[in-house]
Amino acid sequence: MELGEVREGKARILVPKAARIYDAPVFYNPAMAFNRDISVLALKVIKPEEALDALSATGVRGIRYALETPVREVWLNDINGEAFKLIKKNIGLNFKGKIAGEDKMIGEKTLVATNKDANLLMDEKFRYFDFVDLDPFGSPMPFLDAALRSVKRKGFLGITATDTGVLCGAYKNACLRKYNARPLRGELCHESGLRILIGAVVRYIGKYDLGFKVLLAYYRDHYFRVFLKMEDGARKGDELVEKLGYVYFDHKTGKFEVEHSFLPSRKGAYGPLWLGEMKDGTFIRALLNEAEKSELSKKKKVLNFLNMIGEELDVPFFYDIHRIAKRYGLEARKSEKIVESLRGRGFKASRTHISPTGIKTNAGLSDVV
Repeated sequence: MELGEVREGKARILVPKAARIYDAPVFYNPAMAFNRDISVLALKVIKPEEALDALSATGVRGIRYALETPVREVWLNDINGEAFKLIKKNIGLNFKGKIAGEDKMIGEKTLVATNKDANLLMDEKFRYFDFVDLDPFGSPMPFLDAALRSVKRKGFLGITATDTGVLCGAYKNACLRKYNARPLRGELCHESGLRILIGAVVRYIGKYDLGFKVLLAYYRDHYFRVFLKMEDGARKGDELVEKLGYVYFDHKTGKFEVEHSFLPSRKGAYGPLWLGEMKDGTFIRALLNEAEKSELSKKKKVLNFLNMIGEELDVPFFYDIHRIAKRYGLEARKSEKIVESLRGRGFKASRTHISPTGIKTNAGLSDVV
């Protein structure tokens, strides 16, 4: 395996050379540096003691956590033997410390490399980690149950899903099978996919008498990312169930309607999905504060993105201005102008990070048109 060195954040990382990233024996996607930047900021804010990068590949995510955040102990795991060897090389490239056994380095930070099935490792480390990160190639669902047992009852979860085709309805049966939800196609597919992902966590977590608070949930560059703060107690789980529901969408008119219910009241429902909050304002402000003073791979993009998230109206779903204009034979106006007009008429309105032509508002479709 021929290797080359890249720099990301404060980390030096050896990665396999390949014509395409998907052909490499160990996966490294430079486009996900933004994702890892946001995650580094998140760990700076939540300050976990022990963190797990359950599907580590080259180790870049876990190594950046150890280099750039206050975390004391980081576990980097991958079932791929070649990845495991590369993780150890990259740990050695970035840290100096006493070797305790073959796969553990103890210095200012403790780093542990493991070559196990992620589910097996998480089951072995029951309620051990303050932060568990699931960043798989595809769906996180095969790992979610074990992650919910491995994280402490008042810990944190980071979850990435890259199976956007599944969650956005291109592969309806796969979404029904993996997420037990009916996906929505069309302009609302990315938000509905993100909400289906969170809704699946709601249905998994309740059996452990746990709940969660959404700190940040977003869609970008063909992936979904969610940060959750665990909350202990059966009542917290009950509160989550009350925020599940469905969306009804008329593809002809662009009108949508949400229903807070465990079961749909009529045909044509998409879900079940999460209808609760998608961000915590205090957490977003803390991320922005950390971003201003941090060395990041994509600093300008991160700041712009977090500012947009902070200003975004936290309500379910949006109107796509271009799609609406096409449906009704109207000239598409600039999103900013429509937001300004709606606010001038007493409505709440904002742009959304999910779509450059999307408007979030508490106004009805007739008011937008």
